[in-house]
Amino acid sequence: MDKKKAQERIEKLRKEINRYRYAYHVLDKNLISDSALDSLKKELFDLEEKFPELISPDSPTQRIGGRPLKAFKKLPHEEPMLSFNDAFSEEDMKDWFGRLENYLGRKIRPEFYCELKLDGLAIELVYENGIFVRGGTRGDGLVGEDVTQNLKTIEAIPLKLEIHPEFGLPERLVVRGEIFLTKREFERINKEQTKLGEKNYANPRNVAAGSIRQLDPRISASRKLDSYEYDIVGDLGQELHEEEHRLLHELGFKINPHNKLVHSLAEVFEFRDYWEKHREKLPYEIDGVVVILNDNGIFEAGGVRGKSPRAAIAYKFAPREATTTVKEIKIQVGRTGVLTPVAVMAPVQVGGITITHATLHNADEIGRLELKIGDTVVVSRAGDVIPQISQVLKHLRTGREKEFRMPSHCPVDGSKVVRDGVAYRCSSKTCAAKHREQLHHFVSRAAFDIRGLGPQIIDRFLDEGLVTDVADIFGLEEGDIAVLERFGEKSAANIVSEIRTKKKITLPRFLYSLGILHVGEETAHLLAQEISNFKFQISKPRDVSKVFQKLSFDDLQEIRDVGPAVAQSIYGWFRDQRNEKLLEELDEIGIRIENQEMKTENQKLKGKTFVLTGALASMSREEAKEKIRGLGGDVSKAVSRKTAYVVAGVDPGSKFSKARELGVKVLTEREFLNILK
Repeated sequence: MDKKKAQERIEKLRKEINRYRYAYHVLDKNLISDSALDSLKKELFDLEEKFPELISPDSPTQRIGGRPLKAFKKLPHEEPMLSFNDAFSEEDMKDWFGRLENYLGRKIRPEFYCELKLDGLAIELVYENGIFVRGGTRGDGLVGEDVTQNLKTIEAIPLKLEIHPEFGLPERLVVRGEIFLTKREFERINKEQTKLGEKNYANPRNVAAGSIRQLDPRISASRKLDSYEYDIVGDLGQELHEEEHRLLHELGFKINPHNKLVHSLAEVFEFRDYWEKHREKLPYEIDGVVVILNDNGIFEAGGVRGKSPRAAIAYKFAPREATTTVKEIKIQVGRTGVLTPVAVMAPVQVGGITITHATLHNADEIGRLELKIGDTVVVSRAGDVIPQISQVLKHLRTGREKEFRMPSHCPVDGSKVVRDGVAYRCSSKTCAAKHREQLHHFVSRAAFDIRGLGPQIIDRFLDEGLVTDVADIFGLEEGDIAVLERFGEKSAANIVSEIRTKKKITLPRFLYSLGILHVGEETAHLLAQEISNFKFQISKPRDVSKVFQKLSFDDLQEIRDVGPAVAQSIYGWFRDQRNEKLLEELDEIGIRIENQEMKTENQKLKGKTFVLTGALASMSREEAKEKIRGLGGDVSKAVSRKTAYVVAGVDPGSKFSKARELGVKVLTEREFLNILK
């Protein structure tokens, strides 16, 4: 992205984030999920990191919070209540630590204090001579709301401090922590709402925030809020952050027993991953972990950048929702001929996996979402399983987005599309079956040889909208597959790994993979031999297209064993716009054709045709074919009187009997290997 486009995107993101923040902090309205908002803020932060000259003082990355509600008395903070920048991956965490070391100009001992990041409301508590006198919310970070009376209703917050064994009671103490609601209490409140015929609350944090902002303290008291404290503002002799938690405990505050001191980023990752898997066992909601440099001296030296301390960061769990852009809407033709629109998106992590596809179900769903190609969208995983687009962020539009319309003709075979209720269907009854067969053929042993992608899996990918044509196979991400029922992360990783190793292919295999009518393995090899005589360098799919478009119908007929029907099929295939587009897509996703000399000096098998039957112990059937062809020989599927040899492996089939019947010489595997020497 160049600077001009980055500036345009940054301005759009700032306006949209501020709109959501105002609605939440000032109006108490949730217009977007926390995960989706975090995703937008992360995108803005990354863009400003890349283009620091575009940072402005009013950017959301430079702010601390929203304006306090006017219904409460204002309460200035002695020191700003900062919030944290977010990290979503191990790479983000390594980048954060690297930036801190670069800022300080030295290596830092990696000692971190890890805290569970409660999904609640930040508060500040003020004590004078051991007595709780004042308490407030974060507000805008500089000025909060005085909610002292409501905070006094929370039993977890001490009204009087315990006398410390070393220094007694501090004359003045400012403490910070988090207000939250347990899952059990949240369920109880919603049951009451249901009995009263009222709407249920969306999440515990909203209830906690709303409860602490009630003007009547009796309402706050009825909600049974809880609190953990985690920070001391001021000097009680603490040199390490872990000491602050010990001091808080000794003074009578409730601290989270699951927080932990670790000594490497690897231990941070382990801590975070453990709690992501086990958070459901906790009685309250968490959305990540806070990672703080344990040494307070380093923390202070790190200072503040924008709204956040440099020496601390929120390492979030994989979001269940995130934002991305829709690059394209493709049409997938299912096994029944129904046309399903599928969104192809910029890769995005949702629920810990990277996804690139989301089904749009039908044209009516696109209309309901008012989705356009190029839109920024919220992607969610319903039940942590199937990815779907849940929201379009129309305020981020630039005017360059494009309307989508269902095609009038099938993208697979060009037949007319007919409407059937909410569905659009190809009018050809054979289209869907042919489409499946093309995909099955493309990944077969003699073509791209993608192991693990059998017909059943290909059919499943078709049904789920993951593939619309053969090119889509190479764009699959692990997350696209792992979310499907009966597929796990391991099987998804194996499939994607196998696919990525098969982006290089020989010219004969590539020609065969295209599924051109009448072009079998042997014809594909003959064609490859013919076009290898051209000086044109063939390394990409589009190179193949250019060469074949130079060959006339008569030129094709001059190739050995290519008659009029075969020539017409080849000639027409490379002049079909749909096929031309497919080759362009294969080119763009990185399919490369390996240069392979079709002729060798040793042509000792020239003019001899081999037929293979049974399994060979020393090599696969495809390897045997390549060796025969490399020595100038031909391979056929059928035995005839023109066959020179039948190679019989273990459990030979009917071809063995046919060879005996016709008097064709049968070779054992050892005899075959001797011929190849």
